[in-house]
Amino acid sequence: MYGDEATIRRILTELGDIWAVVGLSTNRQRAAYGVAQVLQRYGKRIVPVHPTAQTVHGERGYASLADIPFEVDVVDVFVNGSLAGAVADEAVVKGAKAVWFQLGVVDETAYARTRAAGLAMVMDRCPAIEIPLLT
Repeated sequence: MYGDEATIRRILTELGDIWAVVGLSTNRQRAAYGVAQVLQRYGKRIVPVHPTAQTVHGERGYASLADIPFEVDVVDVFVNGSLAGAVADEAVVKGAKAVWFQLGVVDETAYARTRAAGLAMVMDRCPAIEIPLLT
């Protein structure tokens, strides 16, 4: 398990409300679309990150984390597991406080690097499932 309950709670309640959602597009069939809606419902500001830089759920999109002109608190990763480690590394450079790999996304070396850099991290979990459990 890569994310104990205390870490999950801390990310969702203490580390900040600006969530960069990497892989979020206007495709309603993708999990990122629905998860971003749930995060918004719970007061999080979502920032779409996708190569096409689309506006999603009323929020302007950016092509990469580096393109976002303000700080982000959490980087929520909806990309193929083989690409997730690079996104975690970008989150460290960006100065995020936490990285969240979605269900099915596991990269043990990225987890170790991210934690060693001082960020909180969760893998193979979904914030849209976890956040309602906190209330």
